[in-house]
Amino acid sequence: MALRALKFASLTAAASGIYLYGNKFLDPNDFGVVRVGRAIATTAVISYDYLTSLRSVPYGSEEYEFLKSQIKELFMSFEDTPLGAASLAQVHKAVLQDGRTVAVKIQHPKVQAQSSKDILLMEVLLLVVKQIFPDFEFMWLVEEAKKNLPLELDFLNEGRNAEKVAHMLKNFDFLKVPRIYWELSTSRVLLMEFMEGGQVNDKAYMERNGINVNEISRNLGKLYSEMIFVNGFVHCDPHPGNVLVKKCPASGKAHIILLDHGLYQVLSESFRMDYCHLWQALIKADMKRVQKYSRRLGAGDLYPLFACMLTARSWESVNRGIDQSPVSASEDMEIRSNAAAYLPQITQLLNNVPRQMLLLLKTNDLLRGIESALHTRASASSFLNMSRCCIRAVSTYQRSKSHSLYRRAQISLTEALSLWQINLHEFFLWLKGSQLGNWVIALLRRMHHFTY
Repeated sequence: MALRALKFASLTAAASGIYLYGNKFLDPNDFGVVRVGRAIATTAVISYDYLTSLRSVPYGSEEYEFLKSQIKELFMSFEDTPLGAASLAQVHKAVLQDGRTVAVKIQHPKVQAQSSKDILLMEVLLLVVKQIFPDFEFMWLVEEAKKNLPLELDFLNEGRNAEKVAHMLKNFDFLKVPRIYWELSTSRVLLMEFMEGGQVNDKAYMERNGINVNEISRNLGKLYSEMIFVNGFVHCDPHPGNVLVKKCPASGKAHIILLDHGLYQVLSESFRMDYCHLWQALIKADMKRVQKYSRRLGAGDLYPLFACMLTARSWESVNRGIDQSPVSASEDMEIRSNAAAYLPQITQLLNNVPRQMLLLLKTNDLLRGIESALHTRASASSFLNMSRCCIRAVSTYQRSKSHSLYRRAQISLTEALSLWQINLHEFFLWLKGSQLGNWVIALLRRMHHFTY
C-alpha cells in the first residue's frame, strides 16, 4: 500500500508539473528537482525523486506524452485543468479505476523549500519597517506564519482535521465534509471525495436552485457557533471558495459543504469561557461585563474598540444592543472611515490580545462578508444561535468543575430554563414575521376596536 501511495504521489506530482509547465502558470525555471511528499507507511517514511528535471522534457514530446500517460495506471481520467489554484496547491478532478470520482489536491513543487525563505524575508521587512515606524506593531504576523504555515503544508494534518470536524459536528445533517482516501494520500498529495456546489455567497445560484438563503445563513452560523463556543476547534478559512452549498435531489435539503481544512484554531478552555461570557454580554448590552471580559482577553483600556472590532458595529450600537437593529449604510460607512483613524490603536490591540484571537477575528470578518452578500447580516437568529451555544458551553464547563450532585442538577436546570426562554423568544419572532402572526395581530386589533 505504501508503494502504491508512493507511485501515486510521483505520478500526480509529475502531472501537476506538466500542467504548470505547459500552460505557463509559473515560470518554467521554477521546475528543477521535483520532490514528492511522504508516502503513508506504518513504520517508515519513504521518499523518492520521480523526476529530476522537467526543463529537459519539451512540451508535446514523446517523453512528455509518456509521463502523462502513466497517470492512467491509477486514474480512469484526470482533468489537466485545475478546479482551483492557490499559492500552496491546486485541485484536480479525477476518476479512479474503480469508478470513484475524487478531488486531487497537489502541492506546488518547491513550496516547502520556499516557505522558510518567505518567512525570513517577511521577518526582515517587518523589522526594517519597525525601525522606521516605531508604532508599527505587526511582528505577531511572523509568529503566526511560523506556527501555521507548516501545518497548512502538511496535507495529512488537513485530512485529520477534516475527519475530526466531521465527527464533531455529525449531528448537523446539513453539513458535508469530503471523505479522505488515506491509502492514496501523502503529506503533499491529498485524495478526497469529490463534492461540488455553488459558492456560499452566490445568492443568484441559490435562488436558481430553490435554496433558502436565510436557512443557509442560519445553518452556517450554527456551525461556527458550535465550533467556536462549544468545541473550541475552529475552521479558520471560511472564504466563499471553501464553503459550498448544494440542494440534495433526493431529499430536497440544502447542504453546506466545508472544504480546505488546513487551517484550524484550537481554543484553550479559559480563553473559550471568557469569549463565551464576552459575547453573552455583548448580546445583552451588559457594558460592565463587556469591559470585564474584554480586559481579560487583553484589550485593556481599548475595550470599546475591541467590542466594535468583534461585532463590526459602532460603539453606539453596542451600547444599545447589537441585536436591536441591523447594520445601516451610514453605520457601515462610519466604521470604515474610523478604521483608518484608529489604525495605531488597532495595531496595539492586535499585538496585545491572545494569539488565539487573531484567527477568530479573521474568521468573523469572512463570515460577515458572506452575510453581507446574502443580505442576512446581524439577523436575530444568528444571535440566538450564539446565545444557545454560549449557554451550553458555560453550563458544561461549570458542571465539569462541580463535585456536588445538587449543584450540577441546579446548573442543568438553569441551562434548560435559559434555552427554553431563547426558544420561546425565537417562536415569537417567527410568529411576528409569519402570515399567521400578522393574521393574529390583525384579529386582536379588530377585537380591541370592537370592544371600544
